[in-house]
Amino acid sequence: MNIRDLEYLVALAEHQHFRKAAESCFVSQPTLSGQIRKLEEEIGSALLERNSRKVLFTESGLQLVEQARVILSEVKRFKDMASGQSGEMVGPMQIGFIPTIGPYILPRIIPELKATYPELEMYLHESQTHDLVRKLQDGKLDCLVLASVAETAPFKEIELYDEPLTLAVPSDHEWAGLEFLDVEELNGRTVLMLGDGHCLRDQALGYCFAAGAKEDQRFKATSLETLRNMVAAGGGITLLPELSVPKESTKDGVCYVKKMDPQPSRKIVLAYRPGSPLRARFEQLGKTIQSILQSE
Repeated sequence: MNIRDLEYLVALAEHQHFRKAAESCFVSQPTLSGQIRKLEEEIGSALLERNSRKVLFTESGLQLVEQARVILSEVKRFKDMASGQSGEMVGPMQIGFIPTIGPYILPRIIPELKATYPELEMYLHESQTHDLVRKLQDGKLDCLVLASVAETAPFKEIELYDEPLTLAVPSDHEWAGLEFLDVEELNGRTVLMLGDGHCLRDQALGYCFAAGAKEDQRFKATSLETLRNMVAAGGGITLLPELSVPKESTKDGVCYVKKMDPQPSRKIVLAYRPGSPLRARFEQLGKTIQSILQSE
C-alpha cells in the first residue's frame, strides 16, 4: 500500500466513474482498476460492489475512503511544512477563484505576481464557493480568493478589498446616464440574477429584496457576461461587481450607475486553513494583490 493507492481510492469516490477517476490521476483506467483490486487484496476486504455497473462502495469501503482523505490531508500538510519553513515564495501553490472574480481579477494580478515571484508556481482553479470550500478543507487547494460568506467562516481570511456592486441598465433605460440612484427607486422593480450556487446571487438578492425589488423568475444566468448581454438586449436590470464593469459609463448597450445610497458591496478575501504552515506566504500574497489593485 502506498500514497498513490489512496489517491486512486479517493478519486474513484469523488468521480464515481473509473475512467474519470483515472483521468484525474493521469493514469489509464486499467492501471487504476488494477491498483484498487490490489488494495482490496492487501487489506483483505472488498471496497466495491462488483455486481453493479455503477461505482458502489461497500460500508467498509466508505469508511476507508474517509480515512484515506484524512491521511492524504496530513501528507499534504507534511509537505507544506517541509516546503514552507523558509517562508519564501517558491514552489507550487493551488489557488481557487470563484467565477464572478476570476475572469476579472486574474488578468490584472497574474502578470505582476509572476514578475514579482518568478519561482512561485501558481495553479489556478475556478469553481463555485461550495466546491472551493470543500477542496480547501480536503487540502486539494492551498487558498481561495472569493467573497466572504458564512461558508468561509471556519478559515482565516485576509481582506483584499471591499468591492462595490454597480447597477447595470439598458442604454435606453430611464435611468441611463444617471450618476447616482437612491436605493428606494428599486422598490417594485424586477432584477435579473445569477443562478443558484453563486454567492453573488445571495448577496445581490439580499440587497434588492431589502430595497423592495423582486427577482425575475423567468431567467437565471450562469455567468456575469450572460447577465450583461441580457441587459444590453433590453431584458432587464442587474447588479454587477465593480471589477467586471468597464471604465466607460456606457458601453455595448449597457449603462452603469456606479453610485447608490446605500452602496451595495461585497468583501473579497484570501482564505486559507487556520493550521496551514504556509501562512506567511498567504499573507505576502494578500499584501501584493492589495497593492496591485490599489495602484490601478
